[in-house]
Order: sequence, then C-alpha cells, then structure tokens
Amino acid sequence: MIKQMMTAVVLFGAVLVPGAAQASDAADEQAKITVVYDHKLPNVPGKSLKGVLVEYGPGGSSPAHTHPSSAFIYATVLTGAITSQVNGGPIITYHAGENFSENPGDHHSVSANASDSEPASLLAVFVVDSDEKTLTTPE
Repeated sequence: MIKQMMTAVVLFGAVLVPGAAQASDAADEQAKITVVYDHKLPNVPGKSLKGVLVEYGPGGSSPAHTHPSSAFIYATVLTGAITSQVNGGPIITYHAGENFSENPGDHHSVSANASDSEPASLLAVFVVDSDEKTLTTPE
C-alpha cells in the first residue's frame, strides 16, 4: 500500500507540478533534486506534504545536511541503491523498494549513490510546516 502511494505521489506530482522547482541548495553537480509534489494537509493546519525526487548519477552524492526542525521524512529508493548515514549511526545501503525515515533535526551525513556505474533515485516525502521554503541545509 505504501509503495503504491509513493508511486502515485511521483506520477501525479510530476503531472501536477510540470515546472517543478529545483531544490538545488543541497545538491552538488552529481545530484538532481526536484520538488514533485507540494500539498497542504487539510486535516493538519499549518502542515504540508512535499515530495522530493532525488536523482544521483553514477557515483553521485549530496553533501552532509539537515532538514527543517519541523520535518519528518519518509524516503523510498526508487531505482538502484542509496548509501545513507543518519546521526552518526551505521552506514546502510538501501536498494530499490526499501525505505527509511528521518526525524526532525536529524543529521544526514551520508547520502550517495552506492554505484559508480549505474544511476539511483529516491523519493523523500516530507511532512513539514507549510511556510517552510528551505528543505535542506548543507553543512
């Protein structure tokens, strides 16, 4: 059910937001970050659901970063494999179909494509304050 919901967010978000803004403040030249969905939650005043598609080329990565203190993030790897480390915990490689979450204020020190030869992508779904414009703050 969750996998179907995430797929729907990507597909419908790409249609609903055709000129989706680039959230490139945390991306280097090897990562493409696109807001594909942004919708206020009608039953949670002041909160929105924002879908962010992260696409890494072979060997691509994002710099260490944090997210807004109001943000809870649920991420699903869509293609390839993503290496991740949060709050100094173990470095974990997630493969297509696997997921992880980040709590408000977590420090994401490693976010990278696990492959040097194949692309990888993930969908990060944020529950965040509606007025929040900066979703990622690099170190």
